[in-house]
Amino acid sequence: MISSLHGTVLHAGADLVEVMVGGMGFTVSVTPDVARSARIGEQIRLHTTLIVREDALSLFGFADRAQCSLFGILLGVTGVGPKSAMGVLSAMEVDQIAQAVADDDDKPFRRVSGIGPKTAKLIVVQLAGKLAPPVATGAAAPAAVAGVSTQVVAALVGLGWSERVAIEAVEAAMGDASEAESVQVPALLRMTLAQLGPARAESPRG
Repeated sequence: MISSLHGTVLHAGADLVEVMVGGMGFTVSVTPDVARSARIGEQIRLHTTLIVREDALSLFGFADRAQCSLFGILLGVTGVGPKSAMGVLSAMEVDQIAQAVADDDDKPFRRVSGIGPKTAKLIVVQLAGKLAPPVATGAAAPAAVAGVSTQVVAALVGLGWSERVAIEAVEAAMGDASEAESVQVPALLRMTLAQLGPARAESPRG
């Protein structure tokens, strides 16, 4: 199994690159984004999947392990072959695919060239439960953050702090929180309690 390649780019087309590794040239099918980023004469590192068939050995390469893993998962869907799986990964980011599956929404897959309505629905159904939950981004992020903040404030009030103090502490913690921490109740609660730490000698209700 060829699981990765690290070598010099000899050629880059619209959807493939040729990579020289240890004196051997490998032709690898890639997404358009990878092909556009490849520069002849420069080094490239790809996570790869080798598809073995009676009449051919085909190598597919990806910029990161998440895409490579998702490619393998897509191949397990009824009616999805390597070409269709590459089409999905060329048209959608990993998080976008995870979000569509989580929302039971097959419309984004129907917009991919070569994916019909039946196959799009099968992708959503058969990928359910197999993908990591999508990270809240873009328009969905503010709502997710607001919901987490509300839960943390409620938890602090339940522990004895006043609502005003709790809200101020959560806002301060949000300023230091990463994107991932800001959408996780346990993480944000820990950070907020750290903010409140010095004030514990005072009366929480004060």
